[in-house]
Parts: sequence; C-alpha cells; structure tokens
Amino acid sequence: MKIVKVIALVLLVGFVGIQFIPTERNQNDTVPKTDFMLVHNVPEKIQQKLQVSCYDCHSNNTQYPWYNKIQPAAWFLEDHIKEGKAELNFNEWDSLSNRRKKSKLRSIIKQIESDEMPLYSYTLIHKDASFSEAEKQELIRWIEQLKDSI
Repeated sequence: MKIVKVIALVLLVGFVGIQFIPTERNQNDTVPKTDFMLVHNVPEKIQQKLQVSCYDCHSNNTQYPWYNKIQPAAWFLEDHIKEGKAELNFNEWDSLSNRRKKSKLRSIIKQIESDEMPLYSYTLIHKDASFSEAEKQELIRWIEQLKDSI
C-alpha cells in the first residue's frame, strides 16, 4: 500500500510540475492582407463556418478553450496547431502560387468529403465545427467554383 502512495505522490508532483512549462501561443491581433477571407469574396455563411471549423488550427490566431492552460492538453493542442499551419495557413493564402492554391483547394475538398477535416478530436468538443451534409455540399461547391476561377 505504501508503494501506491509513493507512486501517487510522484505522479501528483510531476503533474503539478509540468504546469509551469509554458507553451507557445498562436495569437495575433492583426489579419494580414494575404488572408484567404480578404483575398476572396467568401459568402458570409461559408466565412463563418470556415472561422469556426478551420481557423483555430489553420491560421495565426487560435481562439483557445479553457483547457489549453492545463498540461499535457496544451502540448496536444499546440502540436495540432503547428501541424495544421504547416499544412495550410489561411492567413498566408495569397502568398501561395496559383498552382499551389488549386492544389490546396483540391486537398480541402477531398478532406471534407472524406470527413478527415475538421478533426474528430476537435469536433468532439467543438460541436459547432462539424459540417452537416448540406454545409459540406455548399462548401465543396463554392470551393470548386473558386478553384476553377484561379
């Protein structure tokens, strides 16, 4: 029984200790001129859905939930954000070549169709980030039109 108490104490001290390790914050007060929403005439309904479903991980300004201050959840979030921005950063959209933009739009369509995006782990907590079938079709149609116009 004593060994269980020692292990519990070590785990507790470790958990408290990791709370003091800071994480990088993905927050910026300005929206650059290269942002996807500024470059394209995005319908308001689609714009709102992209903000809620995509921009937390695919832009330079994440709206953090309350649990982002608790380790190791904060590390998990920051890892997802770094991966998301490395794949696509909507704030840097207009700095991409037209060929790259078309490729990214094709990838977005494919991932929405296959329910890869938004991530299931994200939509578990952010229910409003999920796409209904009608929203998926509307977004895909709009992205197809955008892709064809580039």
